[in-house]
Amino acid sequence: MIHVDSSFFIALVLKNDQWHQRALNLVPEIEKSEKMISILNISEVVTLIGSLGGGKKGKLIYDYMIDNCHISYVDGDISNKSLEKFLKYDGTLSFADSVSLELMETFEIKKIASFDSDFDKVKIIQRIH
Repeated sequence: MIHVDSSFFIALVLKNDQWHQRALNLVPEIEKSEKMISILNISEVVTLIGSLGGGKKGKLIYDYMIDNCHISYVDGDISNKSLEKFLKYDGTLSFADSVSLELMETFEIKKIASFDSDFDKVKIIQRIH
């Protein structure tokens, strides 16, 4: 299983994103694995795509994520543990990224598809980019 970060989906959809072509090239590799995202990733992606490309594009990527990824919802326990990670990295990882790390630890996921180099601070995971 691979965790897919918001930055991957954003790069995939936005043709003017600096990582767009690289995201397209990674699709065959990403498609081979089961994919997990958090509800926070969905929120980030749909909000940004919707604001830049309109509501219909936001809904299209929402539908894709819902249909093709395992969605993890965030409860109080995950939130509290994520905040510990947020503090561990002194705020250099966003709270949403900290949630991703907590979910990856919980589900023993070692790979993340992301163009966010902040994940390189976490030595126990491999960033696919």
